[in-house]
Amino acid sequence: MPGTMAANRARAFTTISKLLPLLVLLTLFSCSDNSNGPLIPDTLVSEQINVTSLQYPMLRQDGGYAYLQGGYKGIMVVRQNANLYLAFERACPYDPTSSCSGVEADQSNLFIVDKCCSSQFNFQGGVMSGPTVYGLKQYKTALSGSILYISN
Repeated sequence: MPGTMAANRARAFTTISKLLPLLVLLTLFSCSDNSNGPLIPDTLVSEQINVTSLQYPMLRQDGGYAYLQGGYKGIMVVRQNANLYLAFERACPYDPTSSCSGVEADQSNLFIVDKCCSSQFNFQGGVMSGPTVYGLKQYKTALSGSILYISN
C-alpha cells in the first residue's frame, strides 16, 4: 500500500505540474481591468482651477458644477461640499466615440444625462438609468486652498 500511495502522489504532482502554467496564464488574462467599461480614449489631464473664481459661480454651492476643456470630450466638475469636488469625463461610457456623446446636468439639476443615448447618472457618477451599465469615468481631484487640481 505505501507504494500505491507514493505512485498516486507522483501522478497528482505530475498533473499539477502540467496544469500550473495553464493556471498562471488564465490568472494573468483574467486579471486585466475590464471593470471600467468601454474604452474612453486616454488623454492627459492636468488642469487647475480656482473654485472661488467668478468664472465658476455654481461651484460655490453644494451640488454646483462647471464644465471645463480637457479630457477626451471635456470635464464636468461637481461640488459635493466645500472640501470635496469630483471631476468626470463628459464622454458617455455607453458609446464614448459617438459624435453626439456628451454628458451634462439635466435642466432640473437633479442628475446628469447624455442626450444622445438618454443614460442618466447621479452627481457621484453612478448610473441611474440607461442603456449604459457603466458609471462616468472619474478623474483625480485635490483641493489646496481654493485651487482644485484635476488629473489622471
